[in-house]
Amino acid sequence: MCGIAGILRTGGDDRDASALEAMQSALRHRGPDDAGTWRSPAGEALFAHNRLSIIDLTAAGHQPMSSDDGRLTIVYNGEIYNHAALRERLATAGAAFRTRSDTEVILRAYEAHGTACLPMLRGMFAFAIWDARDRTCLLARDPFGIKPLYYHAAGERLAFASEVRALVRSGLVPADLDADGVLGYLRFGAVREPATLLAAVRAVEPGQWLRWREGTLESGKYWSLVFSPEPANAVSAAQATRAALIDSVEHHFVSDVPVGIFLSGGIDSTALVALARAAGHPDLRTFSISFPDLPNDEGEVARRTAAHFGTRHEDWPIGAGEARALMGDFAQSMDQPSIDGLNTLAVSRLARRHGLKVVLSGLGGDELFAGYKSFRHVPRMTRWHRRLERVGPARRGLANALSGSPRPQWRRLGEMLGDTPGLGTSYSALRGIFTRGEAARLAAGYVATPHQGASSEPASPEDADERDAVSRLELTHYLRNQLLRDGDVNSMACGLELRVPLLDAVLVSALGRIPASLRLRPGKRLLLDAVPEIPGWVARRPKRGFLFPFERWLRDEWRGAFAEQEKRSPVPLQTWYQKWSVFMLDRWIEGLRCR
Repeated sequence: MCGIAGILRTGGDDRDASALEAMQSALRHRGPDDAGTWRSPAGEALFAHNRLSIIDLTAAGHQPMSSDDGRLTIVYNGEIYNHAALRERLATAGAAFRTRSDTEVILRAYEAHGTACLPMLRGMFAFAIWDARDRTCLLARDPFGIKPLYYHAAGERLAFASEVRALVRSGLVPADLDADGVLGYLRFGAVREPATLLAAVRAVEPGQWLRWREGTLESGKYWSLVFSPEPANAVSAAQATRAALIDSVEHHFVSDVPVGIFLSGGIDSTALVALARAAGHPDLRTFSISFPDLPNDEGEVARRTAAHFGTRHEDWPIGAGEARALMGDFAQSMDQPSIDGLNTLAVSRLARRHGLKVVLSGLGGDELFAGYKSFRHVPRMTRWHRRLERVGPARRGLANALSGSPRPQWRRLGEMLGDTPGLGTSYSALRGIFTRGEAARLAAGYVATPHQGASSEPASPEDADERDAVSRLELTHYLRNQLLRDGDVNSMACGLELRVPLLDAVLVSALGRIPASLRLRPGKRLLLDAVPEIPGWVARRPKRGFLFPFERWLRDEWRGAFAEQEKRSPVPLQTWYQKWSVFMLDRWIEGLRCR
């Protein structure tokens, strides 16, 4: 797990060495254990790396890493959990290895198979490989986008890095805001990839590769999310799910340092603890944050669960004053703003404080096992919208009435009724923060907005089952653009590797063969059937997000901190997430100007 950066060019430039140094410095928090740089003999490629040592802790794992003949050089961020099996397979075919690192496995796999090696890699990754013979550079990212990779292409130069702010620090990237990025952020609370908040920076998309050759770029997809249900019943579905879950958890414990687990009061993190026990890991360490003064505090549930499974548990009780003190560090660690993430920073800091470098998180469970209300509401809203479409005047009248409502949720519904019915339209109304019109008026204070950001709106998936379609929307929008990005940035701010076993590509492919009628039963029934060790006090507990109590704190202790945003906003800031989204965007722009 690391931070990577690089510059590709067709001609030399005196600025590039200092630009690379600046990017490496900006990424130091991601890899405090080691650092390295490399320049190709002819100067077309420059790589930088900051290392957090997890596999092969010796100096042999140093990066950038070159092949023995000097043809290939890699700079890599991530973990390949099947690296031992791949090593054996490649060695049988004649490859010789000089390290125990998964980095060298990627290098040898690419040497043997080219881009066809990408589907072989089981894990989370973002890397660049320079090929001196072909004078090309391959950039690639894992199937779900767990590890970030951003790039700036201008003329015959391309710069890439693990974080947007590192590219800004290089001095090579214009700091102009992107209209679609700002609109998408204000619409949904996170920027939708491949856009970023900067017009000159884009994200390599999940499951995608880019190849740079003398100033030109080509791209391809090597993995796509597929739901292809096969005949099953409740018993066989639970058995297949359990086998796939244990297999994923076993792979995610591949490490040369101890592995902990983030434990909340929810089903997903509890399932990870139970599965880790079933996979033969008796000495588990778990971590949680709690809010002792609040009625919905999960701390007691997490402590009870930890005692039940016999883990060594650490809890951090947090109050409003303590959380507010964290905000300065949170703003510093923020690569792009979102309406979440402070919780991840806090629990990551707790784990790192207790000596951990690697933790597992239950991210992905809600999206794969129907843990959100969207699985009920989005199809219902879409059917309602289609019925209303048959009576045009009534639909238009209701749309106008709702659009003028004082309640933001009703205004989004009113806007939805003015659009074409579809799951994507309904999902936008449910997941949105502001309407498109409100987001456009807000965005006008930051950028020129000639349109209302249609490109940032999710399209309706074409899955045969509408429940699978909602799962796809949650995986490719909310999870990808907000939860995974927040998880990576805020854990890495503490020098901590965050692993997500529920987003293993092999596991998801297995789950994709289970019909939605079984996989997406309400209450995460399939997951509960597959992991019966989950205690009843967790299984029966009402669904709650793992969030700080922002609403109360904004109303009480933090009221003054957000007053300025409310005063000058061209649209009402009524909910905590509306206030938070504008506040964090302003903090991010302030930080951008200071870099």
